[in-house]
Amino acid sequence: MNEKEQRFLATPEKGEVSALLIHPNDATHLLVLGHGASTNMRHATLRSIAERLAEVGIATFRYNFPYSEHGKGRDGQAVCTQTIRSAIEAAHKTAPNLPLLAGGHSFSGRMTSTAASESPLEGVAGLVFFSFPLHLAGKPETKRADHLAQVSVPMLFLSGTRDELAEMSLLKPVVQKLGSRATLHELDTADHGYKVLKKTRASNEDVFVEMARVVRDWAASFERT
Repeated sequence: MNEKEQRFLATPEKGEVSALLIHPNDATHLLVLGHGASTNMRHATLRSIAERLAEVGIATFRYNFPYSEHGKGRDGQAVCTQTIRSAIEAAHKTAPNLPLLAGGHSFSGRMTSTAASESPLEGVAGLVFFSFPLHLAGKPETKRADHLAQVSVPMLFLSGTRDELAEMSLLKPVVQKLGSRATLHELDTADHGYKVLKKTRASNEDVFVEMARVVRDWAASFERT
C-alpha cells in the first residue's frame, strides 16, 4: 500500500517532524493518527491500523512527535498537544475536502483528547481512541478520563477486554457518563497492543479489520445525524 512521506512544523522550538499519508481513492474521511508513547509512526501496530482503515475508505495521516522523531526523552504535554494541532493542520492541507478525524493509539489518543478539552481541534469532527490508556498497568483509576467531559465532539473508544491499561469495569462507566457523545466498542480477548486469544475469541474476524469496520460505520453514522 502506497505511503506518501511528508514533513511539517511541529512547534517553532522543536522544528519539523515526519508524517506518512495513505490516501485511498475512495476515501470518505481522513484520520490524523498518532502513535504510542514508546513507539513511532512506523510501528507495526499503527501500520496495521492505517492499512486496514484504507481498505474501508479511511485515509490516514500518521506522524511523529518531536521526541520520537529525534530519539530523545518524551516531550511535555504542551509540545505534544501543539504537535497534534500542527498535524491536523498539515493533514487538512493534504486533503482539504475530506472530513477530519483525530486520535491515536494509547498515549497519542489521550494527548489528542487533552488538546480537544483545552480548545476545539479545528475542523475535527470526531476523536478515535485505539486503546485509551485509562490508567497505569496494575494501578486502576479513572483520573485520566476527567478531561473527557470537556470534549465536545463524538468519541469512539476501541478497547480490548484484556487491556491492562483500561480495565473494562472502569472504562464502561467512564464512557456511559459521557452520554451520547461517546461510543465504546469492546474487542474480544484483545490486549493493549491488540494481541488476541484465538482459542477463546468469539469472532474469527481479524481484530484490525474489526476496528476499521467499526470506525467506518461510526464516522458514517454521526455524520448523518
